[in-house]
Amino acid sequence: MIELRPARQTDAPAMVEVQNAIYRAGLRASPVDDALVLERYLDATYRVACTVAEEEGQVLGFQSLIRPRPDYPYEVPEGWGVIGTHIHPSAGRQGIGRRLIARSLSAAKAAGLRHIDASIAADNAPALAYYSAMGFVPYRQGGDVIPHRFDLESPRLPPDGA
Repeated sequence: MIELRPARQTDAPAMVEVQNAIYRAGLRASPVDDALVLERYLDATYRVACTVAEEEGQVLGFQSLIRPRPDYPYEVPEGWGVIGTHIHPSAGRQGIGRRLIARSLSAAKAAGLRHIDASIAADNAPALAYYSAMGFVPYRQGGDVIPHRFDLESPRLPPDGA
Protein backbone atom coordinates (compact mmCIF):
# COMPACT_ATOMS: atom_id res chain seq x y z
CA MET A 1 0.00 0.00 0.00
CA ILE A 2 1.29 3.46 -0.92
CA GLU A 3 1.55 5.77 2.07
CA LEU A 4 2.10 9.52 2.22
CA ARG A 5 4.17 11.24 4.88
CA PRO A 6 6.17 14.41 5.37
CA ALA A 7 9.61 14.26 3.75
CA ARG A 8 12.62 13.98 6.04
CA GLN A 9 16.24 15.01 5.52
CA THR A 10 17.12 11.31 5.32
CA ASP A 11 14.85 10.98 2.25
CA ALA A 12 17.21 13.12 0.16
CA PRO A 13 19.03 10.19 -1.55
CA ALA A 14 15.72 8.54 -2.51
CA MET A 15 14.35 11.87 -3.75
CA VAL A 16 17.51 12.27 -5.85
CA GLU A 17 16.91 8.86 -7.40
CA VAL A 18 13.31 9.78 -8.25
CA GLN A 19 14.41 12.97 -9.99
CA ASN A 20 17.32 11.31 -11.76
CA ALA A 21 15.00 8.55 -13.04
CA ILE A 22 12.80 11.33 -14.44
CA TYR A 23 15.94 12.83 -16.06
CA ARG A 24 16.90 9.46 -17.57
CA ALA A 25 13.37 9.22 -18.99
CA GLY A 26 13.95 12.53 -20.79
CA LEU A 27 11.45 14.51 -18.71
CA ARG A 28 13.91 16.61 -16.72
CA ALA A 29 16.59 18.92 -18.09
CA SER A 30 19.43 17.88 -15.77
CA PRO A 31 20.29 15.41 -13.02
CA VAL A 32 20.33 16.41 -9.35
CA ASP A 33 22.36 15.54 -6.28
CA ASP A 34 21.74 15.40 -2.51
CA ALA A 35 22.83 19.01 -1.95
CA LEU A 36 20.36 20.35 -4.50
CA VAL A 37 17.46 18.31 -3.10
CA LEU A 38 18.27 19.37 0.47
CA GLU A 39 18.43 23.03 -0.55
CA ARG A 40 15.52 23.14 -2.99
CA TYR A 41 12.94 20.93 -1.28
CA LEU A 42 13.90 20.30 2.34
CA ASP A 43 15.23 23.70 3.46
CA ALA A 44 12.79 24.91 6.11
CA THR A 45 13.41 28.56 5.12
CA TYR A 46 11.13 28.35 2.07
CA ARG A 47 9.31 25.04 2.52
CA VAL A 48 5.57 25.05 3.07
CA ALA A 49 5.27 21.27 2.67
CA CYS A 50 7.14 18.39 1.14
CA THR A 51 5.39 15.03 1.06
CA VAL A 52 6.77 11.69 -0.06
CA ALA A 53 4.83 8.72 -1.35
CA GLU A 54 6.37 5.43 -0.36
CA GLU A 55 5.59 1.76 -0.60
CA GLU A 56 7.35 -0.78 1.58
CA GLY A 57 10.00 1.80 2.50
CA GLN A 58 10.75 2.81 -1.11
CA VAL A 59 10.10 6.42 -2.12
CA LEU A 60 8.04 6.40 -5.32
CA GLY A 61 7.67 10.15 -5.61
CA PHE A 62 7.30 13.43 -3.81
CA GLN A 63 5.68 16.81 -4.09
CA SER A 64 7.13 20.03 -2.77
CA LEU A 65 5.40 23.29 -2.04
CA ILE A 66 7.67 26.23 -1.31
CA ARG A 67 7.57 29.97 -1.19
CA PRO A 68 9.65 31.28 -4.11
CA ARG A 69 13.33 31.54 -3.31
CA PRO A 70 15.12 34.77 -4.32
CA ASP A 71 16.93 32.83 -7.06
CA TYR A 72 13.76 31.18 -8.41
CA PRO A 73 14.14 31.40 -12.21
CA TYR A 74 10.50 32.21 -13.01
CA GLU A 75 8.62 35.35 -12.08
CA VAL A 76 6.15 34.39 -9.37
CA PRO A 77 4.20 37.11 -7.56
CA GLU A 78 4.75 37.78 -3.87
CA GLY A 79 2.59 35.61 -1.63
CA TRP A 80 2.32 32.68 -4.05
CA GLY A 81 3.52 29.14 -3.55
CA VAL A 82 5.54 27.11 -6.04
CA ILE A 83 4.72 23.43 -6.48
CA GLY A 84 6.75 20.62 -7.97
CA THR A 85 5.63 17.03 -8.47
CA HIS A 86 8.17 14.27 -9.01
CA ILE A 87 6.99 10.69 -9.56
CA HIS A 88 9.36 7.87 -10.52
CA PRO A 89 8.49 6.85 -14.09
CA SER A 90 7.92 3.25 -12.96
CA ALA A 91 5.30 4.43 -10.43
CA GLY A 92 3.21 6.62 -12.72
CA ARG A 93 -0.53 6.26 -13.30
CA GLN A 94 -1.23 4.95 -9.78
CA GLY A 95 -2.95 8.07 -8.42
CA ILE A 96 0.08 9.19 -6.43
CA GLY A 97 0.02 12.73 -7.84
CA ARG A 98 -3.69 13.09 -7.12
CA ARG A 99 -3.11 12.09 -3.49
CA LEU A 100 -0.09 14.36 -3.13
CA ILE A 101 -1.91 17.42 -4.46
CA ALA A 102 -4.60 17.07 -1.79
CA ARG A 103 -1.89 17.31 0.90
CA SER A 104 -0.18 20.25 -0.75
CA LEU A 105 -3.40 22.22 -1.21
CA SER A 106 -4.27 21.70 2.44
CA ALA A 107 -0.81 22.93 3.46
CA ALA A 108 -1.10 25.92 1.12
CA LYS A 109 -4.41 26.96 2.65
CA ALA A 110 -3.01 26.57 6.17
CA ALA A 111 -0.03 28.75 5.17
CA GLY A 112 -2.35 31.48 3.85
CA LEU A 113 -1.33 31.12 0.21
CA ARG A 114 -3.90 32.27 -2.33
CA HIS A 115 -2.26 31.01 -5.53
CA ILE A 116 0.20 28.30 -6.53
CA ASP A 117 2.54 28.36 -9.53
CA ALA A 118 3.59 25.28 -11.47
CA SER A 119 6.08 26.29 -14.16
CA ILE A 120 6.16 23.34 -16.54
CA ALA A 121 8.52 22.63 -19.43
CA ALA A 122 6.58 23.06 -22.67
CA ASP A 123 7.77 19.64 -23.88
CA ASN A 124 6.77 17.75 -20.71
CA ALA A 125 3.40 16.41 -21.86
CA PRO A 126 2.80 14.19 -18.78
CA ALA A 127 3.29 17.13 -16.38
CA LEU A 128 1.16 19.45 -18.51
CA ALA A 129 -1.64 16.87 -18.50
CA TYR A 130 -1.31 16.22 -14.75
CA TYR A 131 -1.46 19.86 -13.70
CA SER A 132 -4.34 20.53 -16.08
CA ALA A 133 -6.28 17.60 -14.59
CA MET A 134 -5.60 19.01 -11.12
CA GLY A 135 -7.15 22.36 -12.04
CA PHE A 136 -4.06 24.42 -12.90
CA VAL A 137 -4.42 26.81 -15.85
CA PRO A 138 -1.79 28.65 -17.93
CA TYR A 139 -1.55 32.29 -16.88
CA ARG A 140 1.14 33.77 -19.10
CA GLN A 141 3.44 32.92 -21.97
CA GLY A 142 6.76 31.53 -20.90
CA GLY A 143 8.73 30.29 -23.92
CA ASP A 144 10.20 26.88 -23.06
CA VAL A 145 8.25 26.89 -19.78
CA ILE A 146 4.51 27.33 -19.44
CA PRO A 147 3.55 28.89 -16.09
CA HIS A 148 0.33 27.45 -14.67
CA ARG A 149 -1.58 28.66 -11.64
CA PHE A 150 -4.05 27.26 -9.17
CA ASP A 151 -6.27 29.70 -7.29
CA LEU A 152 -6.95 28.40 -3.81
CA GLU A 153 -10.00 30.61 -3.42
CA SER A 154 -11.56 29.20 -6.58
CA PRO A 155 -14.52 26.83 -6.30
CA ARG A 156 -12.88 24.45 -8.82
CA LEU A 157 -10.88 22.11 -6.68
CA PRO A 158 -9.15 19.02 -8.06
CA PRO A 159 -10.66 15.58 -7.47
CA ASP A 160 -10.24 14.31 -3.93
CA GLY A 161 -6.95 12.50 -3.56
CA ALA A 162 -7.41 11.23 -0.02
